[in-house]
Order: sequence, then C-alpha cells, then structure tokens
Amino acid sequence: MDAQAEESFREFVAGRSTALLRTAVLLTGGDRHAAEDLLQTALVKAAGRWSRIDEPEAYVRRVLYRQQISRWRSAWRRREVVVAEPPEAGAAADGSGAVELRLVLRTALSRLTPRQRTVLVLRYFEDLPETDVARLLGCSVGTVRSTTHRSLTRLRALAPELASLGGTGRGPSPDFSTVEVQP
Repeated sequence: MDAQAEESFREFVAGRSTALLRTAVLLTGGDRHAAEDLLQTALVKAAGRWSRIDEPEAYVRRVLYRQQISRWRSAWRRREVVVAEPPEAGAAADGSGAVELRLVLRTALSRLTPRQRTVLVLRYFEDLPETDVARLLGCSVGTVRSTTHRSLTRLRALAPELASLGGTGRGPSPDFSTVEVQP
C-alpha cells in the first residue's frame, strides 16, 4: 500500500469505525468483543485491497455480513452468550425509557439465532431491501421474507414491550432506527 492509500485508509477507519462497530455489535448480538474482532477482520481484508476498492464502506459492510455468516456456519461456534457482567436480579428502573428499551432490544436480539439477527439488522437497522439482503446472504428473497417473519414473531414473543416500536405488532417492519444502540 502506498503512502496516499495508507492515509486514505486511516481516514476511513477514523471516520467510519464507530458506525461500523455499531453494526458489528448488532450482528454479534451485543457481544462487543466479538464485534470488535469482526470489524477488525473486515478492516484487515479491506486494507489488503484498499487501492482496488471503489466503495469502501459498502465493501467493509459486505465483509462484516459475510464474516458473520461464516462465524455462525462454523461448527466450533460457541453456544453461550458472553456478557461483561452478570445481570442484576431485581434492579430498579432508572426512569429512562430509552435506556431500558435499548437493553430489552439488545437482550432480545441476542436470544435470536445468528441468521435471524443478521436478517433483522440488515432489513431494519441497515434499511436494506429484501433483494439486497438475499444477495448478501446468498439465499432467495423468499427465504429472507420467511426468516424476517419468523424473526419478528420470535422477537415479539421474547420482548412484548418492543411492540410500541412497530405499532400494531402486525405490520411488516418495526422502526429500530428510534433505538440508539451504543457499541
């Protein structure tokens, strides 16, 4: 990599890494350490091809999605959810609905399968159309639709308090953009 390309890569990482980490956190079900590993892997792959990449952010996001797919398909994937601290039993609400909603969403997303979580992140957080999600995941549009439907049904069962995000609970898309997910 020449000096100009290296500088361009550094600027990209400095400017976009926070947003990319947010997506990685969602893809990994709230596991920040796994998200950092996922983002680092994507950035390493991008660095090797930097001078040939036309749309850097799109390329890095595609690598994030595909790496996450590879992780969930691998046989050695861990089944447990790793958290920094054990949850406190009976903790009182702090009065902030946004914080509580964010925690509920993160917990509910972490209880979905990796494929379900990825489809929901791509459809509603990244706001991609079904055809783009199908292309990224290497499946049919029908598979994306059925996975989305099953994922939303399970998400509603796991966290009924999220129904306020989607209105009636029967509509096709909850508005996750109102929930800020901190990496």
